[in-house]
Amino acid sequence: MELFTTENLIALLTLTALEIVLGIDNVIFVAILAGKLPSHQRDLGRRLGIGLAVVSRILLLLAINWIMRLTEPVVAPFGNALSGRDLILLIGGLFLIGKSTFEIHEKLEAAEGDEHSGAVKAVTLASVITQVVIVDIVFSLDSVITAVGISGVLAVMIPAVVIAAAIMLFASGAVGRFVEEHPTMKMLALSFLILIGSILVIEGWNAEAAHDLHLKNYAYFAMAFSFGVELLNMRTRKKAEKPVKLHNRPSVSEAEAASTD
Repeated sequence: MELFTTENLIALLTLTALEIVLGIDNVIFVAILAGKLPSHQRDLGRRLGIGLAVVSRILLLLAINWIMRLTEPVVAPFGNALSGRDLILLIGGLFLIGKSTFEIHEKLEAAEGDEHSGAVKAVTLASVITQVVIVDIVFSLDSVITAVGISGVLAVMIPAVVIAAAIMLFASGAVGRFVEEHPTMKMLALSFLILIGSILVIEGWNAEAAHDLHLKNYAYFAMAFSFGVELLNMRTRKKAEKPVKLHNRPSVSEAEAASTD
């Protein structure tokens, strides 16, 4: 089979663009989690998060026959047949909703004193990477199925994933700093993750209905519109106005330092 064809080139460009769009959700999640680490570990956390996303996507592409078998029904709660893929999307979506809701509560309503109390569990690099791996699996599954739908050529799909990951890795630091420096943008990002989690739950429960209703198109439009409005707010906001400081769970080093005071 000839690899360097116009059809494969178009598929590569299209798939790379889609992989970047699908990867934005992952970058936001990684940026928020990495922001809870000590400053000297944040870049490492972001790089590991994006790197694991690339590895998981490539492994799933290489195991494409197994992925296709995940579409076969395995359970039928309330008469609705669900496949292995549906269950992964359901569980991943619920995890994303729960985790994002918890993060919003922690940032806005956690007591100031909790940051230096033993009641708050310190954040470690291992715990952050574990959560990233869980979400990576869900996002990678969706990404791989999209890749197969556009191009069945492995030599096209893998380069598209790697190129998109390289771009996301390059931008992840800027995204992380931007989210950390603007509290309203962090809340907006967490709200986006709740929206994405809801879409995953709907897709997992009834993929055909979600596809027919074009829910992802509406979700991405809402996210783009909200992001645009917030950028306008940031431009019109007086520079003298200081943003609200969000609560933040202490890292291991910060928790140890607080305990010695």
